[in-house]
Amino acid sequence: MSRFVGGSAAPNQRLHKPDGTMIRALVVDDEPALRELLSLALRYEGWDARTAEDGHGALALIRDFHPDVIVLDVMLPDINGLQILRRIQADGNTTPVLFLTANDSLEDRIAGLTQGGDDYVTKPFSLEEVVARLRGLIRRSTHAVPDSSGSSLTVGELSLDEGAREVIRAGDRIVLTCTEFDLLLYFMQNPKRVLTKTQILEHVWGFDFGGRSSIVEIYVSYLRKKIDAGREPMIHTLRGVGYMLKVNDKQVPAEADDLDAAQS
Repeated sequence: MSRFVGGSAAPNQRLHKPDGTMIRALVVDDEPALRELLSLALRYEGWDARTAEDGHGALALIRDFHPDVIVLDVMLPDINGLQILRRIQADGNTTPVLFLTANDSLEDRIAGLTQGGDDYVTKPFSLEEVVARLRGLIRRSTHAVPDSSGSSLTVGELSLDEGAREVIRAGDRIVLTCTEFDLLLYFMQNPKRVLTKTQILEHVWGFDFGGRSSIVEIYVSYLRKKIDAGREPMIHTLRGVGYMLKVNDKQVPAEADDLDAAQS
């Protein structure tokens, strides 16, 4: 029995790539009914949607179809979704990935997101939720129609070019997923300001996560490992309040967030 909640996803403003062509989406799941339902919903959005039932088929389509976004089931009969993600990342592929998982445990979410996945949806899910998440990923990725007014931001030795989607700290380029980039952008738009988890959810994801603020902890933890690795920390935690991006000084000690503490 397929684990999804029905319902049609009425299209909002249709998205397209900068050259005017259709968004290409790949749906990878071993349940035929679920694959068909998701692909129909995405075609209703005006996208070119293809499907694969296993990992080998997915890798072949990623190579030949060049999707702009991937819906990827974690559990597949041959190669699991995390292994697929590692393989395509090894080839330099940064296509946004939305994981489908039947397990809502924190460990599973950490596994997917820290491998470089951009978002996750737990089965059973609604079509509206999946489509909304994918539209958000497309808008935030380099595959979306770009905003020509992209700006550059600098906080200390950290710089971010919004138009080029590029991040540099002390001369070193830092590669981020599209969601990580938008999280850092929000921090850099609000330097020396405490941002709550609710504010971050609303501004970065723009979608109701049903109170699952742990998604923020996961992404802040992973972003911190990329931005602060081997350097003076810039992402600070104010316990019970939120997070702040600022040049390190003795007034605000750097603390590991709850997720980091749990993993250490």
